[in-house]
Amino acid sequence: MRSGMKRAFGIVLKALMGLVLLLGAAFGVYVYNNLTYHDRAMAEVKRAGFVEKDVTVGGSRIHYAEGPDNGPALLLIHGQIMDWTSYARVLPDLAEEYHVFVVDCHGHGKSDKDPRKYSARAMGRDLAQFIRQVIGEPAVVSGHSSGGLLAVWLAAHYPEWVRGAVFEDPPLFTTLFPRAEKTFNYVDLSTICHRFVQQGEESDFTLYYVRNSYLLKFFQDARPGMIRYAENYRKKHRDRPLRYWFMPPVMNEGFRTLPEYDPRFGVTFYDGSWNEGFDHAAALKKIEKPTVLILANWSYDENGILLAAMDGKDARRAHTLLKNNRLIKVDSGHNFHFEKPREFVRILLDFKERIG
Repeated sequence: MRSGMKRAFGIVLKALMGLVLLLGAAFGVYVYNNLTYHDRAMAEVKRAGFVEKDVTVGGSRIHYAEGPDNGPALLLIHGQIMDWTSYARVLPDLAEEYHVFVVDCHGHGKSDKDPRKYSARAMGRDLAQFIRQVIGEPAVVSGHSSGGLLAVWLAAHYPEWVRGAVFEDPPLFTTLFPRAEKTFNYVDLSTICHRFVQQGEESDFTLYYVRNSYLLKFFQDARPGMIRYAENYRKKHRDRPLRYWFMPPVMNEGFRTLPEYDPRFGVTFYDGSWNEGFDHAAALKKIEKPTVLILANWSYDENGILLAAMDGKDARRAHTLLKNNRLIKVDSGHNFHFEKPREFVRILLDFKERIG
């Protein structure tokens, strides 16, 4: 009887030890993925043949990467606070069917930080010149978030250089006042940028953002600990972007590029100067080339703040204004190409077939 109990106890103990080891391994993989996702994705980008370059356009330096020439030209334009490497997860697959060019917008990454260029009109003109000067042929243009607004501007004002456009969850109509004041971008990044440039005590925008982020309020009791972690991390690793080991890549991606972001860019969404001379509805009406409008998940909080770039009504309004558009609703957060890279690539490859 006792020997049977011992054997049973031994079996249970081994099973528990095995479970602990499995959980420990899974936790280790989780942490490893959180801390290394970007480096591993960029290694794949380099293996795919992408080369980083610089060019002066309109008197300002634009940093960009170019892939191998495997098809029609594709220009990718990232969203606010991101840089060209935010597309790392989709670049190798896109490069198999397109000749991909992906830029750092003014005020981001390694491109110039020139506030005179921080508007849709000024940046749009430079991107049109980039297509002429660097790409040398009409391109498919795909833009995410504020980059989606730039894609709208390009397709409306320089149709001769745009074969078609993909607008990835752009903040259409929602960056225009007074609507803008009830959006997440305004109460979070735009307001924080405005306050940051007004003060002179904190020089580290990453820390200033973390301490004042509307986003971290959703973490409630964990918020003070997350702020302390960021303060300690930046103190030890001032030369590295902030990485939370306990947060998944989709969350860390929002902090990764903050050190290379110019907060003065965000101020243009606070005071409305980004949209100076840019009527969203009028621009959409002018576009005749084939387009795709991607709508990500959206919701409102208890204060009526839109926790997204646009809602379903905004997307339907834009769809009716566009002459040759396909509206695609995706089950994803705002950064669709990062969260669902395979789905994003499929949309771009389908679009290639659509435009012939």
